[in-house]
Amino acid sequence: MHPEKIRRQRIAPRINIFCINSPYTLENNALLINAAGFVWVWAGFIYLQTTLFYMPNPDIVDVDYPKAGMPPGTLVYIGEKMKDKGLITLKRYDKEGYHEKTAKNIEECGKFLKKPGVKWINVYGLHKIEMIERFGKELGLHSILLEDVVNTGQAPKMDDYDDHLFIVLKNLTFNKRKREIEDEQISIVLAKDYVVSFQERKPDTYAVIRQNLKSNRGRLRKMGADYLAYVLADYIVDNYFVLLEKMGDEIEALEDEITEQPSSDAVRRIQELKKNIIYIRKIVWPMRDVVSKLMRRDSHLMRKEMGVYLGDLYDHVMEVINTVETFRETLASMVEIYMYSISNRTNEIMKVLAIFSTIFMPLTFLTGLYGMNFRYMPELEWEIGYFAILLVMAVVAGMMVWFFRRMGWI
Repeated sequence: MHPEKIRRQRIAPRINIFCINSPYTLENNALLINAAGFVWVWAGFIYLQTTLFYMPNPDIVDVDYPKAGMPPGTLVYIGEKMKDKGLITLKRYDKEGYHEKTAKNIEECGKFLKKPGVKWINVYGLHKIEMIERFGKELGLHSILLEDVVNTGQAPKMDDYDDHLFIVLKNLTFNKRKREIEDEQISIVLAKDYVVSFQERKPDTYAVIRQNLKSNRGRLRKMGADYLAYVLADYIVDNYFVLLEKMGDEIEALEDEITEQPSSDAVRRIQELKKNIIYIRKIVWPMRDVVSKLMRRDSHLMRKEMGVYLGDLYDHVMEVINTVETFRETLASMVEIYMYSISNRTNEIMKVLAIFSTIFMPLTFLTGLYGMNFRYMPELEWEIGYFAILLVMAVVAGMMVWFFRRMGWI
């Protein structure tokens, strides 16, 4: 436990004894009690000011960023704690065939890259720092690159290391139980004839692409490593559309609910959606810069014919950004719609109450007039006076209702 917290726990009983228990020892002397009470109040105030309010906040002091003070290139995993073992899968393909196996050791990865064809190494287990370090040394990857791989709080970006490109992506999924967006960091290393992908957690994000390679669907096995890197990035962007489609359906349903029958729960759901949209926006905007750099950069690792595919990927990213901005504006307007709906319902209720009050005003006047205790009131002696006043009240009420209907107020 933090020492400041321990100190506060020790201070609390002292204050209780000081301010509560001590006065009973002076119960026989009223003057001393009054004087002691004055002293206790000021002494307690000064004591609290000097010991509690001016001490550092333990919640802030306890915060310790794992990488603080460490030299550049130090590998520190800051993501979700996991206990499962790491896994490295090796895939090699060309026009004639596809081969896949699980690496038994790190040294096997280096030998695997010397084989012909396009190679794809998928690494799972960013929490296994020793495995990532050994893997990086075997492939000759820079320590700064490996640091960014295990830093799961990294924003999407692209770095050029001359003989290979390093790309950081974020795969987004919606957790229905928690009702929030969860992200998985995907790091891609593109070299001349191989691609390395680093996944943060299971299940395998690229299971569909692996299945396409096995069944030889599309042009993937006919293209090079740069096309594989493009397909991996494009798959991540396509997942954004799936996520936004689900959120769009929820926003549409919520908008109808707010318009027809608004409830207090709708405001909470609007805030949840706004939080998720803002988070998606924070992830998607850097993706535009990543794809833009890949399009502008004259790298020998990207063939000229890849410009068409990268342009299409850029268009998809911009479409996602436009959709996110549209959802953001829609949610902002939904709050105004909710407030307008609530105000409209309140006005309708007040309108009904005002009509009832207006109808009963003359009736209250008549009952009050004939309820006075004057001795000489001729109408009080009439045999049909009671029925006559009821008839008058009914006629007045009926005429007012007829007038309100004619004016279109009810």
